[in-house]
Order: sequence, then structure tokens, then C-alpha cells
Amino acid sequence: MATPMSRPRPRAARVAVSEIPLATRRARLQPPVRPADAGPGAEPAVPSHFLCPISLDLMRDPVTAPTGITYDRDSVEGWLERGHAMCPVTARPLRVEELIPNHATRRMIQEWCVANRGLGVERVPTPRVPVSAAEASELLAAVSAAARRGDGLACQQPAARARALAKESERNRRCFSAAGAARALSSAFSHLVEQPAGTALTTSGALEEILTSLVVFFPLDEESRRCIASPASLNAVVSILSHGEVAARVSAAVVLREIASSSDSQCLDAMSKTNGVYDALIRLLEKPMSPQATKAALVTAYYLVTNTYRAASRLVDLGMVQLLVELLVDSDKGMTEKTLAVLDSLFLTEEGRDKAYAHALAVPVLVKKMQHVSDMATEFAVSALWRLCKNFSDEGRCKAEALQVGAFQKLLLLLQVGCMGATKERASELLRLLNGSRGSVECIETVDFKGLKRPF
Repeated sequence: MATPMSRPRPRAARVAVSEIPLATRRARLQPPVRPADAGPGAEPAVPSHFLCPISLDLMRDPVTAPTGITYDRDSVEGWLERGHAMCPVTARPLRVEELIPNHATRRMIQEWCVANRGLGVERVPTPRVPVSAAEASELLAAVSAAARRGDGLACQQPAARARALAKESERNRRCFSAAGAARALSSAFSHLVEQPAGTALTTSGALEEILTSLVVFFPLDEESRRCIASPASLNAVVSILSHGEVAARVSAAVVLREIASSSDSQCLDAMSKTNGVYDALIRLLEKPMSPQATKAALVTAYYLVTNTYRAASRLVDLGMVQLLVELLVDSDKGMTEKTLAVLDSLFLTEEGRDKAYAHALAVPVLVKKMQHVSDMATEFAVSALWRLCKNFSDEGRCKAEALQVGAFQKLLLLLQVGCMGATKERASELLRLLNGSRGSVECIETVDFKGLKRPF
């Protein structure tokens, strides 16, 4: 039985619209006849020669292969990138460089959309010309050459152009990535930060632009990470994080997250020794700029804390535990998971646990987040509460507080519903720890946090 990939399709001729017979053009542009029983809101039938043979959707950027078959660019390039080096209809060899924009078909599609606008059809926008490999390489070479000269102004413009083109389409982004965009931008950043101090005013804008552009080309390979993780580069990133424009500050937070989450011990060690990095992370939590920046700060803090005791001790001293407890009060799922992960890691230290014991919301909020968020949040919440109850010198007080806000019932339900591994072991141990105090403590409903707001 024929499939959509094997059915023969009409061949699209690469001719100008003016060369198509007028009668044929008019017939194609007429609104399709709808069935008599079709409702007034029924969508028009799309002419078959406007449909991509791969996706069977209306083509937005038609391109024609040497085989004469016309496809939508995104569909056929995706097909080729998945390892199919052939025309899907004819099975003849095909390369992405051989695809030619079919302007005639694209204009006819646009005219048909306009003719059927009254039926709810939106006009297909004119596609932008995709970037070629040569154009991508030329722009990146300009960035690198300007950075080696220490010319921040000349570096800024091509970097911004590369970012703008990459954001136009996924195809453009892949083209720049294949040309080595991440390495070129990371190296340019490293070259610029090594310029004499007197050039700071002329390079600051370029550094912010490069950092903002670099985010578009994640993930970073090892060479790119090491460029950004040099002491001079990290100092510049932290400076931008603290004093840059808002967009650049968000990008700096995301770049730090990318470096930290690689778990590269050399990069993490360099980051943990960078002046001002802990203060900058704390400020992101105290005065959030965007959810993206806040989550990036939490991920960076998590990897720093799990990598060195120095990081955990410094963040605790700066008030990280109090900030995280208050952040949990009204955070969404993603924020909750990341916040609990950092708290659980901080509770490995005695200083971190002491700060939690002194905070009235610490135990109630952990019990609150044990359920109805996600499996990951449950795992970290149980682990954090287990660390607090197990290590508290005045065990009776900590256990009593947990019992009062319903921890025992929630742990029982959690074990009944089912949990695995370390979470199951710690939930069971918590039940044993709490069971001895149940008779002397009156259980109350878990604190309702809906009316509580963070003080920052």
C-alpha cells in the first residue's frame, strides 16, 4: 500500500508566476468549494501542490530539489540531517546544498492565502534567505580578528549579526554552530578581557554582546568552557553579572550555569575562587531579574556547593539558606526542584543546618513540598528533612515541629504510594525518628503558604 512518502507528487516547475497560464492561475487562486454540509467555520482544503510531500502541511518556504520535487525547507533539511541522503520521493541522491528556493510556488501559496483570508487562512510570510556556511565563517572570522587586535567596537557588530541570524531559524543556528561559533566567541571573549585596563570602556559593550551571543550556541565544548573559565574571563563574567545591562546579566548567569553544570572540576574550582561570584549569586536571589536568571543561579550554586566545602560555607554565611526557604514558599515546579536540591546540599554542613533550625518556615515548607510537586522535589525534600531531624542536637524540638505540620502522615502516604532507593530508606528512617514523639505532640494541618510572600 502506498505511503505518503512513496506516492508520486506533481512536479513543481521552477518558472515565474507570469509564465503560468492566466486561466490556471485563476483556477488555483479560487477558494475551494466546500461540501454543502460544511459549517460556516470550516477550513478550506489546501491545494495538493501546496503541500509538502514530507509533512503534508502547507509549505512556508518551498525549495526544489534537482529531482524536480518541491518540499518545505524545514522538512526536507530535517530529513537530510537525519541521515537520509536522498530525495524522499524519487530516492535519488540529494544534498542540502542542491536545494533551490522555489519563488514561483511560494508566491502562489501567498496569493492563495490572501484569496482565502476570509476563511481564516493567514498569509505565509516571505522566508528569509538562510545563511550559507561561507557567510557564517566570514562573520565569525571577523569577530576573531577584531578580538585579537583588541578592537572591541569592531568585534561587537559581527557578533551581534551572528546572533541575530542564528535566532532567525534553527537552520541558521546549526550553520553557525558547525562553523565553530561557540569556540570563536569564547576565544574572542578571552582575548578581549586580556586587553590593557585603559580599554575597558571600549570593550565592555563587546564583552556583553559576545556573552549574549554565546548563549545562542550552547552547549559549549571543553575548549569553549576552558576559555570562559579562565580567571580573567570569569572575573569579567561576574562583573557583567553584577553591573551589566539586564539582558547581559541574564546571559552571564546562564553562561555560569552552563560552565558549572558541565561538572568540569577544573572549571568549578576556578569559579569557586573567583572574587564576587557568591555575592553575585546571592543578589540574583534577593532581587530576581527573570525566572531564567534565578534558575541559572540556583543550578550554579548547586554545582559549586557539591564541588567544594568552601562554596557551601561562603553561601551559608551570605544568607543562602534563609533566601532559599523563603523562595520555596511560592515557587513553581522547576524553581522548587532546584531550590530543594541546593538546600539539601547545604544541609550537609553543620552551618547550613543551624541556619535552617533558626528559621521558622524551614521544616514546615519542607513538609509542604514533599508531595504534589514532582518525584524529584519529593526526593530532595525528604532528604533535606532527614538531614535536619537526624543531626539536630535537640532532636525532640525538631521532630516535634515536623510532627505538628503533618510529616508523619505524609511519610506514611509516600511509602504506601511507593518510592524507591534512598528516598524510601530515608522516609522509613524519618518515620522511626518521629514515631517516638507522636504521643506527646498534637498534629496540626500543614501551614498554608498561599498568603505568604517573599520579602524581596
